[in-house]
Amino acid sequence: MTGGFVEVADRVHVLREPLLRVNVTLVVGDDQALLVDTLSSAAQATQLAAAVRAVTDRPLTLVNTHHHYDHCFGNAVLAGDPPRPVYAHALAAAALREEPERLRREAYDEVREEHPALAAELADTPLLAPTHTVHTETALDLGGRRVLLRHPGRGHTDADLVVHVPDADVLVAGDLVEQSGPPAFEDSYPLQWPDAVADLLRLTAVGTVVVPGHGDPVDVEFVRAQHAELAKLAWLIRAGHTGGAPPERVAAEAPFGARAALIAARRGYKELDGTP
Repeated sequence: MTGGFVEVADRVHVLREPLLRVNVTLVVGDDQALLVDTLSSAAQATQLAAAVRAVTDRPLTLVNTHHHYDHCFGNAVLAGDPPRPVYAHALAAAALREEPERLRREAYDEVREEHPALAAELADTPLLAPTHTVHTETALDLGGRRVLLRHPGRGHTDADLVVHVPDADVLVAGDLVEQSGPPAFEDSYPLQWPDAVADLLRLTAVGTVVVPGHGDPVDVEFVRAQHAELAKLAWLIRAGHTGGAPPERVAAEAPFGARAALIAARRGYKELDGTP
């Protein structure tokens, strides 16, 4: 991993891991610092720890925006020794605590062809479950700086958290917002995702810096445009299901490209059929 943190607002720093363009956000208060997401492997997390210490020596609290490997598999390195608090949605914490082998296997299968070196690292990376759970909303005091952790509803997963830093006008959106590629729908709730983004938009203003899960920081207009595309996709899925159209026909007309839209359509159809 090359490069380090870049300050995007007052004492809010973003590091982008170059392989998958994952963003990690560091929020520094007077007494503590908050690290949002921990990357994919022990090796990446070791480099991340050094990058954090180049910015601040404040005691660290961690947040996982969700339980996908590229956002939380570094927990053990960053919060294991010495032990540090790690916050996540209750369902993300449960997945990491109860199903680590499933998560590790799915991560390995996802990256083994395109990124074999990372896949080998994932196979040996120890997982650490979050220690503190969020259901709807939790506020943290970093010392002179209040940070809000909020679950806006089901979207990219059933366990997404966003992190709002009001005094710096920054919103860390996790994979509910994507800049470097289309949203990932494999574990998603495409019919509910627009409502989740609408919820997080209520935390923004004209000048808010929004940090997506992957890619460059964006403005509120970018998020509104992505919300409109997600809403169109949800409408097409509902209309297609009602009319008996195959998911492939929905995908051909939907935003985000045929591959991503087909995954979304199939997920949406299952939801409408009441099947897992």
